[in-house]
Amino acid sequence: MKARHLPSTTTLQCFEAAARHLSFTRAADELSITQSAISKQVAQLEDYLQHKLFRRLRRTLVLTPEGSLYLTEVRKILAHLEMSANAIMTYSGHGDVLKVATLPTFGTRWLSLQLPAFFEAHPGITLHLSDRVETFDLENEGIDIAIFHGHGSWPNLECHKLFEEEVMAVGAPGYLARQRIVSPADLANCRLLHLSTRPDAWHRWFDEQGIRTDRSYHGIRFETFQTLIRTVMAGGGLALIPRFMIDHELEAGALVPAWPTLLRGPDAYYLVYPEHLGELAKVRQFVDHLKGCAAPQAPTE
Repeated sequence: MKARHLPSTTTLQCFEAAARHLSFTRAADELSITQSAISKQVAQLEDYLQHKLFRRLRRTLVLTPEGSLYLTEVRKILAHLEMSANAIMTYSGHGDVLKVATLPTFGTRWLSLQLPAFFEAHPGITLHLSDRVETFDLENEGIDIAIFHGHGSWPNLECHKLFEEEVMAVGAPGYLARQRIVSPADLANCRLLHLSTRPDAWHRWFDEQGIRTDRSYHGIRFETFQTLIRTVMAGGGLALIPRFMIDHELEAGALVPAWPTLLRGPDAYYLVYPEHLGELAKVRQFVDHLKGCAAPQAPTE
């Protein structure tokens, strides 16, 4: 394999410091090297990239457009290197690390409640949790196990169903008090809020009840349920929310049903992991724990 002559970490640090200070002298002082060394590192980097990263404007150092773009990427690289180094330095040498990715609101509203019992039962496993909004490649991301919402069949992944969901049309009491809702069709005249990953949710809700409307796809879209729920609570409109995510708000009266119909969607929540990781004890233990927690959550017929 041909060796790749990439910029060194030292070169990237010199560039980042010079870009942050907009001064080779101050960058040199910070890194405890000479100003000529900073200048040489930057010149070599510009030669490698075949783009000027700085220019002088009336004795002031400024970034070029290419320099600004590269600075953003370099900061990501240096931050990742720092996190990786910290992870190794703080690794105790005992137990396993399990990297888990979850849907943001699912993590906040359900998964987080199940974790303390897992910590108690498996003190030797350290969890590293991250949020993901859309489906991704676990292997490329270095994730051991993830929670997906969907059809339950993804290439090269072992899938374990946690539970389905029942979706409810809800709004804030004050907002609903200002609407005239006497039938489910009247919801189409309200401000409908949508989750961007489920653009057809309102269409399916109306269709399930035999209602035809040209407004089912209209409205504001949100990336996460968490922001969507907060906006509905503030009186921003109506939204279709999984019932299990808003039990507390419904009990407290912060949200109320806009119509009593519950819609069971075609998809469900799944624990997924690369097939070759299925024999790992840490994966099996996490799967077994969450499946046990999810059993009471499954909607009844």
